Amino acid sequence: MTNPIEISVADQVQTIRMNRPDKKNAITGAMYKDMAAAVNSAKADSNIRATLFLGVPGAFSAGNDINDFMQVAMTGKRGSMDVFDFLEAIIMSEKPLLAGVDGLAIGIGTTMLMHCDYVIASNQSAFSTPFVDLGLVPEAGSSLIAPRIMGHQRAFELLAMGAKWSADEAQGAGLVNKVTDSNSIEQEAYAIAGALAAKPPEALSISRKLIRGDRSDVLARMKEEAVLFGERLTSEEAKTAFMAFMSKGQKKAS
Repeated sequence: MTNPIEISVADQVQTIRMNRPDKKNAITGAMYKDMAAAVNSAKADSNIRATLFLGVPGAFSAGNDINDFMQVAMTGKRGSMDVFDFLEAIIMSEKPLLAGVDGLAIGIGTTMLMHCDYVIASNQSAFSTPFVDLGLVPEAGSSLIAPRIMGHQRAFELLAMGAKWSADEAQGAGLVNKVTDSNSIEQEAYAIAGALAAKPPEALSISRKLIRGDRSDVLARMKEEAVLFGERLTSEEAKTAFMAFMSKGQKKAS
């Protein structure tokens, strides 16, 4: 059985690949746990100077596994905290984070990119955060970071209106650094990550800290969002939206 999270290290670059193609890389609690552990372990590993997130062709990530949301909505029981451990890990990461995006980047598949230092996307990529449509609210500290990156109007368009952006639109908003062809996305992502890992590590670390600044406000906002997100999961709006989503998926399958 294929591991849904594949972790490898080469040339001082740690690669975290989401590999659940049958579910378009929808992320489960166990996947969050594995990714958080990998990001945190890089902190004390001198052989890792950068971490690169990848998906599979056509799907970076379709977001959180909707079945986990359904379980919370219908039972009222809170799920695991693994997602929040992962978010804290990328928010507080002491080493550079990069992402190579090809295809779908939905929900947390988009918001996690806001914590990356460099994002390259294929021209086949599509970004969206349909939180409000699901009766939910933004997460991952995105309600604070997105306006800083792209301004209020574009952040509202993405996070509240649920707009679907192409790779070029995401680049124009400052979410993506570079757009390339699907056939070369991973090769270019590895080249960029390798070039970054080859730089003087101490100078890079100091420079990155100066650029990123204090992350305590981002962490605090993520936790504030998490409380509201948890409350919204059991709301009638969310239950209705989840049922409609599941029903739509079943009709497509038949």
